Amino acid sequence: MRPRRRVSGTALPLDRSDVDTDQIIPAQWLKRVERTGFGAGLFAAWRDDPAFVLNRPEHDGACILVAGPNFGTGSSREHAVWALEDYGFEAVVSPRFADIFRSNCTKVGLVPVQVDEATGERLLRAVEADPTLVVTVDVERRTLAAPAAGIQATFPLDDFTRHRLIEGLDDVDLTLRHGDAIDDYEGRRPGWLPSTAVVSAGTRDPQETTVRLSRPAARPPATG
Repeated sequence: MRPRRRVSGTALPLDRSDVDTDQIIPAQWLKRVERTGFGAGLFAAWRDDPAFVLNRPEHDGACILVAGPNFGTGSSREHAVWALEDYGFEAVVSPRFADIFRSNCTKVGLVPVQVDEATGERLLRAVEADPTLVVTVDVERRTLAAPAAGIQATFPLDDFTRHRLIEGLDDVDLTLRHGDAIDDYEGRRPGWLPSTAVVSAGTRDPQETTVRLSRPAARPPATG
């Protein structure tokens, strides 16, 4: 995933609370087998309304979504996060996030910015009033700022999540950091157990890496 040290740009105001993952990406889109292309289905039911905020040209190119409280409730589908990221959002601001949705965000590089309700409301109104308002999310400093609107706030982000966002580390990247230990463990496994072998070693691109599962040898007969 891409490193996220700082996100700065215009924002899109979604003045709705309790937005669940089915509203973010409807169930019919879950049939896709790829991880890309979900942006076309983002808020699909609402986008049928020409007046819906995503259809307004003044918010084209927005990279930060500002939403009401309890964003990302409902099912734990990762597709909701994929849809937001695929559409072009790099951060989401809300007074409250569903726990699983927030966790899914951090694993793909979408920054969840949780602020108090007063700050969230002020930011929503400021972006509605001025679509050109520049909002900056600083992951290193854990701050949110919209200087032209007089808004400055901090947001919670534990050290580990901050580190993985700044370094651009998804779960696969974190696992590969222990590659030597994994190789050592695999080298000491009994021959009758399944083992994995990376065919194109040295690459971190999952599309360029093939894993071959070997057929286990016959288990040695029990003794005694």
